[in-house]
Amino acid sequence: MSPLATGGPALFIGTDTDYVALVRPELDPADPGVRRAAEQAGVAPEEFAGPGDTWAVLVERDGEGDGFELPGVRDAEPAGLAQRLRAGLADAAGPFTVDGGAVLRLDARPAGPGEYAFTAHVTPPDDAGTPLTVETGPLPVAALLDDLDAFLGSLT
Repeated sequence: MSPLATGGPALFIGTDTDYVALVRPELDPADPGVRRAAEQAGVAPEEFAGPGDTWAVLVERDGEGDGFELPGVRDAEPAGLAQRLRAGLADAAGPFTVDGGAVLRLDARPAGPGEYAFTAHVTPPDDAGTPLTVETGPLPVAALLDDLDAFLGSLT
Protein backbone atom coordinates (compact mmCIF):
# COMPACT_ATOMS: atom_id res chain seq x y z
CA MET A 1 0.00 0.00 0.00
CA SER A 2 1.95 3.05 -1.19
CA PRO A 3 0.25 6.42 -0.71
CA LEU A 4 3.44 8.47 -1.29
CA ALA A 5 6.06 8.38 -4.01
CA THR A 6 9.64 8.63 -2.76
CA GLY A 7 11.67 7.77 -5.85
CA GLY A 8 13.56 5.03 -3.99
CA PRO A 9 12.78 1.79 -2.15
CA ALA A 10 9.65 2.28 -0.06
CA LEU A 11 7.39 0.01 1.96
CA PHE A 12 4.10 1.51 3.15
CA ILE A 13 1.81 -0.38 5.50
CA GLY A 14 -1.55 1.23 6.03
CA THR A 15 -3.93 3.66 4.39
CA ASP A 16 -3.67 7.25 3.14
CA THR A 17 -4.30 8.59 6.66
CA ASP A 18 -2.84 5.92 8.95
CA TYR A 19 0.42 4.25 7.98
CA VAL A 20 4.01 3.48 8.80
CA ALA A 21 6.59 3.46 6.03
CA LEU A 22 10.23 2.56 5.55
CA VAL A 23 11.74 4.67 2.77
CA ARG A 24 15.13 5.36 1.27
CA PRO A 25 14.47 8.43 -0.89
CA GLU A 26 16.45 9.23 -4.00
CA LEU A 27 18.33 12.49 -4.11
CA ASP A 28 16.77 15.01 -6.51
CA PRO A 29 19.21 17.43 -8.18
CA ALA A 30 16.47 20.10 -8.15
CA ASP A 31 16.17 19.94 -4.35
CA PRO A 32 17.61 23.13 -2.77
CA GLY A 33 19.54 21.13 -0.15
CA VAL A 34 21.14 18.95 -2.82
CA ARG A 35 21.99 22.03 -4.87
CA ARG A 36 23.65 23.69 -1.84
CA ALA A 37 25.66 20.57 -1.02
CA ALA A 38 26.79 20.22 -4.63
CA GLU A 39 27.80 23.87 -4.73
CA GLN A 40 29.81 23.48 -1.53
CA ALA A 41 31.49 20.37 -2.98
CA GLY A 42 32.21 22.17 -6.26
CA VAL A 43 30.29 19.69 -8.43
CA ALA A 44 27.11 19.73 -10.50
CA PRO A 45 23.91 18.82 -8.59
CA GLU A 46 23.33 15.98 -11.07
CA GLU A 47 26.41 14.23 -9.65
CA PHE A 48 24.56 13.92 -6.33
CA ALA A 49 21.37 12.59 -7.94
CA GLY A 50 20.34 8.97 -7.49
CA PRO A 51 19.77 6.57 -4.65
CA GLY A 52 20.16 7.99 -1.20
CA ASP A 53 21.86 6.00 1.52
CA THR A 54 19.75 7.02 4.52
CA TRP A 55 16.63 5.11 5.49
CA ALA A 56 13.75 6.88 7.20
CA VAL A 57 10.57 5.91 9.00
CA LEU A 58 7.46 7.89 8.14
CA VAL A 59 4.39 7.75 10.36
CA GLU A 60 0.94 9.17 9.80
CA ARG A 61 -1.96 8.95 12.25
CA ASP A 62 -5.34 10.49 11.51
CA GLY A 63 -3.73 12.60 8.79
CA GLU A 64 -0.96 13.97 11.04
CA GLY A 65 2.52 12.94 9.94
CA ASP A 66 5.95 12.61 11.47
CA GLY A 67 9.16 10.84 10.60
CA PHE A 68 12.80 10.38 11.41
CA GLU A 69 15.98 9.20 9.76
CA LEU A 70 17.75 5.95 10.56
CA PRO A 71 21.44 6.71 10.01
CA GLY A 72 23.61 3.65 9.59
CA VAL A 73 20.77 1.30 8.64
CA ARG A 74 21.74 -0.90 5.71
CA ASP A 75 19.38 -2.40 3.14
CA ALA A 76 19.58 -5.81 4.84
CA GLU A 77 17.61 -4.59 7.87
CA PRO A 78 14.51 -3.29 6.02
CA ALA A 79 14.77 -6.34 3.74
CA GLY A 80 14.75 -8.64 6.78
CA LEU A 81 11.68 -6.91 8.18
CA ALA A 82 9.91 -7.26 4.81
CA GLN A 83 10.87 -10.95 4.53
CA ARG A 84 9.55 -11.69 8.04
CA LEU A 85 6.34 -9.78 7.35
CA ARG A 86 5.92 -11.63 4.05
CA ALA A 87 6.42 -14.99 5.78
CA GLY A 88 3.84 -14.12 8.44
CA LEU A 89 1.28 -13.03 5.86
CA ALA A 90 1.93 -16.05 3.64
CA ASP A 91 1.20 -18.37 6.58
CA ALA A 92 -1.83 -16.25 7.58
CA ALA A 93 -2.69 -18.60 10.43
CA GLY A 94 -3.61 -15.89 12.94
CA PRO A 95 -2.02 -12.99 14.79
CA PHE A 96 1.74 -12.56 14.60
CA THR A 97 4.43 -10.01 15.44
CA VAL A 98 7.30 -8.80 13.29
CA ASP A 99 10.20 -7.29 15.18
CA GLY A 100 11.95 -4.58 13.20
CA GLY A 101 14.55 -3.78 15.84
CA ALA A 102 14.66 -0.92 18.30
CA VAL A 103 12.50 1.46 16.27
CA LEU A 104 9.68 -0.65 14.79
CA ARG A 105 7.46 -3.56 15.76
CA LEU A 106 4.39 -4.67 13.82
CA ASP A 107 1.55 -6.59 15.47
CA ALA A 108 -0.60 -8.19 12.76
CA ARG A 109 -4.05 -9.67 13.22
CA PRO A 110 -6.72 -11.07 10.90
CA ALA A 111 -9.33 -8.46 9.98
CA GLY A 112 -11.66 -10.40 7.73
CA PRO A 113 -11.36 -12.81 4.83
CA GLY A 114 -8.05 -12.17 3.08
CA GLU A 115 -7.29 -9.08 5.20
CA TYR A 116 -4.99 -8.14 8.05
CA ALA A 117 -4.83 -5.06 10.26
CA PHE A 118 -1.66 -3.82 11.94
CA THR A 119 -0.59 -2.01 15.06
CA ALA A 120 2.77 -0.40 14.40
CA HIS A 121 4.84 0.49 17.46
CA VAL A 122 7.40 3.11 16.44
CA THR A 123 10.13 4.40 18.75
CA PRO A 124 12.12 7.35 17.38
CA PRO A 125 15.82 6.75 18.12
CA ASP A 126 16.31 10.28 19.49
CA ASP A 127 13.14 10.21 21.59
CA ALA A 128 12.74 6.70 23.01
CA GLY A 129 10.49 8.08 25.73
CA THR A 130 7.84 9.05 23.18
CA PRO A 131 6.83 5.92 21.27
CA LEU A 132 4.16 6.26 18.59
CA THR A 133 1.40 3.78 17.83
CA VAL A 134 -0.34 3.57 14.47
CA GLU A 135 -3.45 1.44 13.91
CA THR A 136 -4.22 0.56 10.31
CA GLY A 137 -7.54 -0.52 9.02
CA PRO A 138 -7.99 -3.85 7.26
CA LEU A 139 -5.56 -4.30 4.38
CA PRO A 140 -5.82 -6.95 1.65
CA VAL A 141 -3.16 -9.63 2.10
CA ALA A 142 -2.73 -10.17 -1.67
CA ALA A 143 -1.90 -6.48 -2.22
CA LEU A 144 0.48 -6.47 0.76
CA LEU A 145 2.30 -9.51 -0.61
CA ASP A 146 2.63 -7.79 -3.99
CA ASP A 147 3.97 -4.64 -2.30
CA LEU A 148 6.44 -6.68 -0.25
CA ASP A 149 7.69 -8.48 -3.36
CA ALA A 150 8.10 -5.16 -5.20
CA PHE A 151 9.93 -3.66 -2.21
CA LEU A 152 12.28 -6.63 -1.91
CA GLY A 153 12.88 -6.51 -5.66
CA SER A 154 13.79 -2.83 -5.45
CA LEU A 155 16.59 -3.67 -3.02
CA THR A 156 18.38 -6.12 -5.33
